Amino acid sequence: MYSEIASNNRRSIIFIGLFFVIWIGIGVVGGLLFKSLSSRTVINAQGFPQAVKYGLSPIFIGMAICAILAIGGILYSLTAGSRMVLRVSGAVPADPVRYQQLHDIVAALAIGEGIPKPEVYVIDDPSPNAFATGISSNKAAITFTTGLVHAMNREELEGVAGHEMSHIKNHDIRLLLVVGTMIGMAALLASVVWRGAYFANMGRGGRNGGQIVIIIFAAGLMLAIVGFIFGPLIRLALSRRRESLADASGVELTRNPAGLLSALRKLEQNDTPFKKMNHATASMCIDDPLRHHESWYHRFYDTHPPIEDRIAALEKIVSGEKI
Repeated sequence: MYSEIASNNRRSIIFIGLFFVIWIGIGVVGGLLFKSLSSRTVINAQGFPQAVKYGLSPIFIGMAICAILAIGGILYSLTAGSRMVLRVSGAVPADPVRYQQLHDIVAALAIGEGIPKPEVYVIDDPSPNAFATGISSNKAAITFTTGLVHAMNREELEGVAGHEMSHIKNHDIRLLLVVGTMIGMAALLASVVWRGAYFANMGRGGRNGGQIVIIIFAAGLMLAIVGFIFGPLIRLALSRRRESLADASGVELTRNPAGLLSALRKLEQNDTPFKKMNHATASMCIDDPLRHHESWYHRFYDTHPPIEDRIAALEKIVSGEKI
């Protein structure tokens, strides 16, 4: 199991590096487009018009801008990303009296892992689900929906908490937080750039105006590809194996596979959509929220292995077989 964790961490570094390279590539393409489409003339010393040659400057400037945006997105995700996830999910701190059982379970598991007790949050939502977030074991939080709290007994809650605690131990949450922030930033910038292309088209005329609109539109298209195609594919590659690994790690922590197995069986029967989910946080949940939405395009964003496969793997553990 530990070799698999190390292997996944190495692959994660590769994927994060690939994501950064894609952002730099956007800058290169944007610079090339600017260089090829933009034209400007000046009057030389002899009084004749002369075309301005930009050289490689537009390419380097485009790379620098995209590198700054990528680094800024990573820094933001590491400093404020977890608070953003909790805020957009509608999570609030779990009252220590009303949710004493949750606090007790998380505290006991944290002692077993030898890490500080993560903060405990709840989301008022009838769909049973949970997720962990944070940049490190010292700044982590585990969030449960009220639907999960009401549907699970203590043994099952411990199984779910053990799964989420494993994500914290394996540093999954930090990587998914960075990738999720980069995807969201690309989608947001694509929207802003496209709006800029619209207003540029409305406010400018002539050949140069048309060239600027083409450049802006192309930049928006590349950002949209990152936000809606490459980004989700990278997040999918990071998430799918990690869910199965967290199941196994969680069972090792609780020493009771029956708890998580029973919880997953209940989640398999759930047909209540997670109303407060979004694509940025779906990959963090123990049960893929998109599975319960009927729109056909949600299937393209599945970040979890089929829950029946996860149940089958845990049944093998219960029977003493290797997975």
